[in-house]
Amino acid sequence: MTRFLRYFLLFMAFSTAVGAVAQVFSDDVRQRTIRVGVMLPLHNINGDGKRMVEYYRGILMACDSLKQSGISVDVHAWNAAEDCDISQLLRDKDAARCDIIFGPLYSKQMQAMSDFVERNDIRLVIPFSINAPQLLTNRNIFQIWQSPTRITTLSIELYLENFKDYHPVFIDCNDSTSRKYPFTSGLRRQLDNRGIAYNITNLKSSEESFSKAFSRTKKNIVILNTGRSQELGVAFAKISGLKHNVPTLEISMFGYSEWLAYTHSHLDNFYKFDTYIPSVFHYNPLTSSTQRLEQKYRWNFHSEMQHALPRFALTGFDHAFFFLKGLHKYGKSFNGAAGLFGYPPVQTPLVFERMGNGGLQNHSLLLVHYAPEHRVETVKFK
Repeated sequence: MTRFLRYFLLFMAFSTAVGAVAQVFSDDVRQRTIRVGVMLPLHNINGDGKRMVEYYRGILMACDSLKQSGISVDVHAWNAAEDCDISQLLRDKDAARCDIIFGPLYSKQMQAMSDFVERNDIRLVIPFSINAPQLLTNRNIFQIWQSPTRITTLSIELYLENFKDYHPVFIDCNDSTSRKYPFTSGLRRQLDNRGIAYNITNLKSSEESFSKAFSRTKKNIVILNTGRSQELGVAFAKISGLKHNVPTLEISMFGYSEWLAYTHSHLDNFYKFDTYIPSVFHYNPLTSSTQRLEQKYRWNFHSEMQHALPRFALTGFDHAFFFLKGLHKYGKSFNGAAGLFGYPPVQTPLVFERMGNGGLQNHSLLLVHYAPEHRVETVKFK
């Protein structure tokens, strides 16, 4: 027997608000209740299940928010655990009635899911990192996760667009485990092609040699070849010493998304050195929208969100709000392109592009800026 979970089993607080909606049958999803499916591992057995339960709760919070603006949603959820037979879940009559399904989490479930949504004209949102070659042939699929290669390419484009007037300084941090070579080498290659001069130095260089790498007439932007916290701390100390000796130097930092997890130990230096970090998300606990959702989560689920980056509940909220509002406004022609409606994401921006004749892939990237005035802003969306 399929383990079918009606959403109110996990979300009693919203059971009357979202579930008790009169069904209005119509072929046009813009004129009726949106039927949502969630096929993810929804259990407390391991980390996958606990993270997906939190993500699912975020979806439910988005449904409740949308209800306040007159958008009706009917949610069905299935526990698509790693060892389950996904084809059994797909036999449930309610699955074929969905307009959109969020899932799966495991690559081995993708082929059956892809065939199912194509056959029934259902939109499938793949929220996390799995191997999904079906994206290239199935127009009903939206893939949110972006590969490291894709993020590297976008980060280089982002740098070249915003910092072409800066003097780049690459610092070798002597980290043999670093995986940042594709970015630093790719960026240097693009700088060479554009005739933009840059300097390379080392954390172990003498003060005199280190100082010579920095321009006295242009703004400098520092790029490390590691994302680790320890080397970042050493770099900040080295740069602080340089600024003490040459106060007129203008220095900014261009970092990596891993740095967002280091704010507890490096935040002052992020501000001091005008730090820019490309990322596919930005969790800011100080914004009113984040605080409101975190409070709502505590009220309804009597627990705190897991201390993960990004926050899974906020991710689920952003995903569901984006797609359900899109379906309500544009129907099944919704393609997630930029500028379709004004939704300011709480944490995770989404912008989709069609992959040839296949599905749609998220290509969003933002630039998190820690300004010297102790202000955090996102200054660029891709």
